[in-house]
Amino acid sequence: MQTSPDYRIGVDGGGTGTRLRILDRRGQPLAQAEGGASTLARGSERAWHTILDTLERAFRSLGEPTPALSRCEIGLGLAGVHNHAWAEEFKRQAPDFARLALATDGYTTLLGAHGGRPGVIVALGTGSIGEALYADGSHREVGGWGYPCGDEASGAWLGQRATQLTQMALDGRLRHSPLTRAVLAYVGGDWQAMMNWNSHHSAGQYAQLAPLVVRHAEEDSAAAELLRQAGRDAWAIAQALDPQGELPIALCGGLGAALRDWLPPEFRRLLAAPQGDSAQGALLLLQR
Repeated sequence: MQTSPDYRIGVDGGGTGTRLRILDRRGQPLAQAEGGASTLARGSERAWHTILDTLERAFRSLGEPTPALSRCEIGLGLAGVHNHAWAEEFKRQAPDFARLALATDGYTTLLGAHGGRPGVIVALGTGSIGEALYADGSHREVGGWGYPCGDEASGAWLGQRATQLTQMALDGRLRHSPLTRAVLAYVGGDWQAMMNWNSHHSAGQYAQLAPLVVRHAEEDSAAAELLRQAGRDAWAIAQALDPQGELPIALCGGLGAALRDWLPPEFRRLLAAPQGDSAQGALLLLQR
């Protein structure tokens, strides 16, 4: 007779960080921990290294060594799973867990936000994506095309546009503003520093500038307009998923709360609080 694993692990892994939660076999929370990025865009080996290191620290917080992985089942919602070659390589490199379930971090965010029931999410973090689960069990995504050609309303999108405004101010095409001065100070303070920043750009790097946009929006009209545009783009994602407005909508991700006040009023009125996060959704993934 097969016994259930001693531990159930839920992992939310993105381009900025990793969040991990452990339950015992009865489903009771034991520990959680956070680590660095585990997006598959950085390679399967690095993703597994981050996940296993975060798992070890979670067990260490209990005063216990990491048990044999054959005693654990793991659900993972990871950025980059859309790329099937990356996903297959990641699964090939998997340690010997009792069971492994893998999905995009967008899908596990959707499961967590609505407790596995039908609903819509717009998830805004380093990237952006919309997801819907319908009453018939079908699933649809909108957006999520990735930086730099997509991910409207995301941290990377905001940071990249703040960088553009700063470059224009350095050229004299715009007047410096509180936002452009803050961006310039952040990257090093002068033209050469800005040029060096651009030569090493990444989605995660640009997303580091998004808090500056939020911080200066009340005093900087350009920053405010970036947030309003992000709000309109987020609303367009939700409308594409549920044109009739029949499903609950949750705004998720690290940027979601910061952007809430900049959403179109008709969008704000439809929002429901998320019931859980992507790590919780990864645990629900093990039940589906």
